[in-house]
Amino acid sequence: MELTWVVVAESSRARIFVFEGLQSPLREVEDLVNPEARAHERDLKSDRQGRTIDSTGQRRHAKQPEVSPKEQRVIEFAKSVAERVERARAQGMFKRLILVAAPGFLGLLRGSLGDATRQCITREIHKNLVRKDEKAIRKSMKL
Repeated sequence: MELTWVVVAESSRARIFVFEGLQSPLREVEDLVNPEARAHERDLKSDRQGRTIDSTGQRRHAKQPEVSPKEQRVIEFAKSVAERVERARAQGMFKRLILVAAPGFLGLLRGSLGDATRQCITREIHKNLVRKDEKAIRKSMKL
């Protein structure tokens, strides 16, 4: 019997479900949380920005980070969810994978998965359903 994993995720939470077939219920096996995604940006900053001098003059200005601290926490969370999924695939815990995630987070999650795991993806749903019940998730997947 080939198991399917369904990862339902957004920036602050990822729920992992398993099901064995079209008629079987979704069974939640894991609930991962990222409370920092809901934090205010000011709460995640530890210091003022560094200072730099313009190369064409003597003016100083604050350096801007490439990504905000909050965005960095979301990227790290996507990587940790992907690592969990990667380990499960390597252990043979599923053969097929369905990703259901808010559009921006779906891209981060997919990009964090290795080639072998991406080949297991049978469906992607660009919706944030992380707070929905099993019945609503099944309905959106048309199972």
